[in-house]
Amino acid sequence: MKVLWITAHPDPRSLTAALACEGVRALTGLGHEVRVRDLYAMKWNPVVDAADFDHDPGRRLHVGAAAKQAHREGRLCPEIRAEQDHLRWSDTVVWQFPLWWHGMPAILKGWIDRVFVNGFAYGVTDPATGATLRYGDGGLKGRRALVVTTIGGRESAFGPRGVHGALEDLLFPIQHGISFYAGMAPLAPFAVYGADRSTDSDYAEAAARLRARLASLPEEEPVPFRRQDSGDYDEELVLRPEVAPGRTGLAAHYRR
Repeated sequence: MKVLWITAHPDPRSLTAALACEGVRALTGLGHEVRVRDLYAMKWNPVVDAADFDHDPGRRLHVGAAAKQAHREGRLCPEIRAEQDHLRWSDTVVWQFPLWWHGMPAILKGWIDRVFVNGFAYGVTDPATGATLRYGDGGLKGRRALVVTTIGGRESAFGPRGVHGALEDLLFPIQHGISFYAGMAPLAPFAVYGADRSTDSDYAEAAARLRARLASLPEEEPVPFRRQDSGDYDEELVLRPEVAPGRTGLAAHYRR
């Protein structure tokens, strides 16, 4: 595998950083290639602005259109082009982050905002039909995506009746709305709970679980989301009446 490991935590002594080292060591030991993008160490700027697209700041900025034109004409800023090259190289992307406010840290969201531009990760079309490709068929098709997240709360509170909501639902925007939308095949997330209270033995257990998970990664089946162009959705991008009858909400978009 060619793994792009993207991590987002401000402290290199954190549980997140330690697990990233474990993961990279495990993958390279198995013969896989790994590139690490430590966004805090890189001092990544998460803010989209006109300079990303070589756009005249005196003119109104329509982000999607400006990004697509700059991508097509090779005018994206160098740091964005460099990250896109890492994505092109990869066949697997690891999103690693602490779960903050039921989502990813702003620096990682900003990496996605700036790098996943129109015409590259989304907004691509089928050359034969002109149809826009998304949800399983976007610009990053052919890659898989794994979320590795550390969570302060207890596991039970992220279950089906837990006060925080099921982890699968909390990560739906990342798994489905980002990874799958752009064509990547998301894998089931890897979560470490009680991260703020982790002991040495807790860490050893989490590291062992991560190593085992990564060892089986090449054979792992992705989350069974419904592809947009599978025939399950109508022209308005709504599930057809005969598909998952009686089911609504997020659960209806899984093939199970």
